Amino acid sequence: MTQEDPQAGFLPIVPEGLPEGWVSRAPEEADVEEIVGLVLAEKLEVEGSGTVQADVIAGEAVGQGAWTRREVVVLDAEGRIRVWARVHDRAAGRTNVDLTADPGLSREQEQHLAGILLDWAEQVALNISRGRGLGGTRLDVSVHENDDRLRSMLAPDGYHLARTWLQMTRDRRPGDEDLVETHQREGVVVRRVAKREDGTPVAADLQSVYRMIEESFADHFNSYRESFPEFLARLREAPGHRWDHWWIADIDVEGQWVPGGAVAALVLPPDEDGVEGTYIDYIGVHRLARGRGVAKSLLHTVIADTARRDRNRLSLEVDADSPTGADGLYESMGWTTRYRTESWHRDVRLDGTDDPVPMARRDD
Repeated sequence: MTQEDPQAGFLPIVPEGLPEGWVSRAPEEADVEEIVGLVLAEKLEVEGSGTVQADVIAGEAVGQGAWTRREVVVLDAEGRIRVWARVHDRAAGRTNVDLTADPGLSREQEQHLAGILLDWAEQVALNISRGRGLGGTRLDVSVHENDDRLRSMLAPDGYHLARTWLQMTRDRRPGDEDLVETHQREGVVVRRVAKREDGTPVAADLQSVYRMIEESFADHFNSYRESFPEFLARLREAPGHRWDHWWIADIDVEGQWVPGGAVAALVLPPDEDGVEGTYIDYIGVHRLARGRGVAKSLLHTVIADTARRDRNRLSLEVDADSPTGADGLYESMGWTTRYRTESWHRDVRLDGTDDPVPMARRDD
């Protein structure tokens, strides 16, 4: 690796060892179409891996999503982009790594490039960790259940399978628009995040959503403490972000109404039929509010909102081993699993430190 004084902050780190005539650089606006094509080609190689959302890819490569990512594209001797690698400063102690490689590469080429770029990702992640004043971080790569190719790149570099996630979808059903009225729960009131006259959300409500989600996941697998500004910035990166897709469930506690749960959703782009959907990015119920029907009340609200907007589906992700049994709740309300993804982890630390992931609960 070539880099300047690591104490100086986020300085350039470039991959070394590329094939002769190959180069790397940061993505540019003119690269977006080619990067989208690269992602599409990779997805076509993995059965059931879903559709390509060009606006999301553009946002990550050169838009708002690039603000918290360090990225490189690798070009071959003819100037074609063959790999897109990014390192996402997700939160203190957690770094997401993404590697998209041209399926046209030979087995030898992809293994060689994967080793170089995963090494690059580790160095970038450690530099970010140093800038945060931490001793290390957990590298996290998401893998589709059918992507044996990516698994074969990760295993030699020390990554291990840590968790499996269910990607679930519920199609719109007759009567969905009336669910809030027909399934009201006494002592629970769900409301949209309040807005000021100029349309901006009320800060206190945003802080309540943040607090409900942070505290509800405090005892969950791989939980990381994320600051309020980081939380807001990350969720706003998504092209489908809308403030009117955030709700709070207030509960009655001895005559006082206090937040007991929250949900943050976003708009899914049109499917092959040209119809939008809704995605539940986060749903959290405070531990002291569990067992009062808060989760169902929030879900009924989002289902009804989806129907009233004339959308056709509602998707979410859930831990296959959730301690709260959330997958069972979703199944009982009509969700089915479309496919599974896996989290592959590797913990790395700076020289001279003991704990690579000081803010995370270890999974081993």
